[in-house]
Amino acid sequence: MKNIEISQIATLPTKHGTFQIQAFKDDQGKEHLAIFTDNLHTLDTPIVRVHSECLTGDAIGSVKCDCGEQLDFALDLIAKEGGMVIYHRQEGRNIGLLNKVNAYALQDQGLDTVAANHQLGFRADERTYEIVEFILHHMGVERLKLLTNNPAKIESLSDIEIVERLPIRIAPNPHNEAYLKTKKEQMGHLL
Repeated sequence: MKNIEISQIATLPTKHGTFQIQAFKDDQGKEHLAIFTDNLHTLDTPIVRVHSECLTGDAIGSVKCDCGEQLDFALDLIAKEGGMVIYHRQEGRNIGLLNKVNAYALQDQGLDTVAANHQLGFRADERTYEIVEFILHHMGVERLKLLTNNPAKIESLSDIEIVERLPIRIAPNPHNEAYLKTKKEQMGHLL
């Protein structure tokens, strides 16, 4: 990755605890965030969550997905145990907010999340993870416990030693049961 702009480090008190934050602007203009505990650099194997942006779940509280609950779970755990959340700015599995809303409309008509993306001309998942490895190397994290259910995130971190995969277990609800089933059966998520 070239031409990455990196912010200063600032303190961010949250409902989960107090973190340090640093922003990274990639060569496509997307701004990603490292949210980490004070002790990150003293941990041999910090817990790391690569959390892909989900405006509807993270900020609005949508129950169509489990994203907001996963983010809350990760921030709570990392505040207690130490580590980092990388807030990965690739909305809607990197199809963007406008296309995500269009995919939601197709889901309202009966398509699942994968079929909706395909109908719009996208793969099931368009995300890339180069910036994630860049951030981890920049922060000096070479070994970690990865908090994820997504095997693609595990495979994407080829230059990082993943000591352990930690699952995120979120109870399904009537609005996201089919979504979670599709993620498990069609995308291989470890649910």
